[in-house]
Amino acid sequence: MRRAGMQAVMLAAALAYASAAGAGAQVYEELADSVRHSLAAALADRSVPELAFHQREDAHKWLFEMSRRLEKRIPDRKQRLELLRTAHFEALRAGLDPQLVLGVIEVESRFRKYAVSRSGARGYMQVMPFWTKLIGSRSDNLFHLRTNLRYGCVILRHYLDVENGNYFRALGRYNGSLGKPDYPRAVLAAWKVRWGYKGATS
Repeated sequence: MRRAGMQAVMLAAALAYASAAGAGAQVYEELADSVRHSLAAALADRSVPELAFHQREDAHKWLFEMSRRLEKRIPDRKQRLELLRTAHFEALRAGLDPQLVLGVIEVESRFRKYAVSRSGARGYMQVMPFWTKLIGSRSDNLFHLRTNLRYGCVILRHYLDVENGNYFRALGRYNGSLGKPDYPRAVLAAWKVRWGYKGATS
């Protein structure tokens, strides 16, 4: 099968999963004090979000292209650009590919800010409320754009570290479906097909 045909099949599978399965939920696990403190410190950094590109022209190109792809899901331009800038900043801050984070958001919430799963996961990246008690503050609002994306990126980075960089297993942990292939495949397909970007991203 040609590459374009394979990508179309992967994307169709990703969209089918996202629309049919709904979001999962991270599973509560006891964390070592050192890990908990490290995650809390990463969460607490409140630097100002901005597009971290070496060249301003690259930033404009990325933002324009991602905005074009996202327009049907988020028609409001201001809201769309705010999400993209925040996703880019928080992803790079956590050592993640911004396109991966967009793939996670697509599959988890379909870019719905106030999405709530059956298990109680909230917001764009479907963060479980127990994380606010574990590494943040009980007063943290998981429907707030930057708060939600910061938690989501810190948590996904944690799972990637736990799984030694294995995206398939880390995504399974993130979704609370470790060992089941549907969710990781959906996110990886969305990341590589729908949100893939060949230009500079940082």
